[in-house]
Amino acid sequence: MKTTFADLGVSDDLCAALASRGITEPFSIQTIAIPDALAGRDVCGKAKTGSGKTLAFGIPVLERIGRAKPKRPLAIALVPTRELAVQVSEELEPLAKSRGVKIAAVYGGANIERQITKLEKGVDFVVATPGRMIDLVERKAVTLADLTHVIVDEADRMADMGFLPQVEWLLRQADNPHQTLLFSATLDGVVDSLVRRYQSDPVFHEVESPEVTVDQMTHRFIQVHAMDKIKVAAAISESVDRTIMFTATKHMADRLARSLVDLGVNAAAIHGDLRQSHREKALNDFGDGKLAVLVATDVAARGIHVDDVAVVIHFDPPAEHKTYLHRSGRTARAGSKGLVVTLVLYNEELEVRRMQKRVGLNVPVVEMYSNDPRLEDLAGWDPSI
Repeated sequence: MKTTFADLGVSDDLCAALASRGITEPFSIQTIAIPDALAGRDVCGKAKTGSGKTLAFGIPVLERIGRAKPKRPLAIALVPTRELAVQVSEELEPLAKSRGVKIAAVYGGANIERQITKLEKGVDFVVATPGRMIDLVERKAVTLADLTHVIVDEADRMADMGFLPQVEWLLRQADNPHQTLLFSATLDGVVDSLVRRYQSDPVFHEVESPEVTVDQMTHRFIQVHAMDKIKVAAAISESVDRTIMFTATKHMADRLARSLVDLGVNAAAIHGDLRQSHREKALNDFGDGKLAVLVATDVAARGIHVDDVAVVIHFDPPAEHKTYLHRSGRTARAGSKGLVVTLVLYNEELEVRRMQKRVGLNVPVVEMYSNDPRLEDLAGWDPSI
């Protein structure tokens, strides 16, 4: 028999709110973490992005949270990026609404006065990036003294991005007895010290989330000519609904997006120099199917969690094999198929072959022009023949 959310101890109203969004079966991390979190235990979960962590911490908090006074939230989720702050709050919003819980995302790059106004009216559950949260605490726009629930999400990424001192500063402000839920893809080094310092007798749960492996997707390596490269990328994207193209620089992302639009492709770029509203609109349009191509830099791509991405194009081949896997993992999510295409200039072939070796691929690099009919169905074409 399949486990349901009700089996885990989730209330009928939240089960109904989940079912109305087509969510009826919990993911592995939810199945193992929710009962302990509902029981009030500190939970330390080892799980990767895309494993269902948001509901694993969101449901128990929404089950147990009270009502906050103005400027004194009761729950805070710390996340590494503004894209993730928006995504987590949007995912939990319908459940929070069904409970009358007020949830808000606060992050840098957005109007701080508006965020202060929200907090003054009273927010029960805040999803925040560390830098903006510290700013708000120092302005006395918010206090963490009443917190009953603290969530640290993607702790390893916060460590990579240098945010752990800020996270610790915030955790030290939470001096009310509270439950701490921490999720991370790795639990070694500095993340382990965070667990030991700020969690009380935590229960550890690990989900062996499938590593992004190269055999989950179809890989093609196309040798292109510099003057024809953008047209090749456009031709590949025209046969599918959603494509993500990766570039090495922000400047190239902008240039590629503009050139694709000139070729009649509905495309937009996302990178760190763009305004937050622009990035959010591009991500939302892409998720909703209004935008066919998203052009991204590696850093911006960390905020992209969209299922049904048919093709990932390495417009600029990645500098290292880990980046190849990370980018490629944006397709073939949730068990679906995916195509990964690397565009290779003549002087990049040696580096690309080295990278292939590192990820365990042996795929021929085949020369093509933008009028090549094979570009319409690269997955159906066998490069070894």
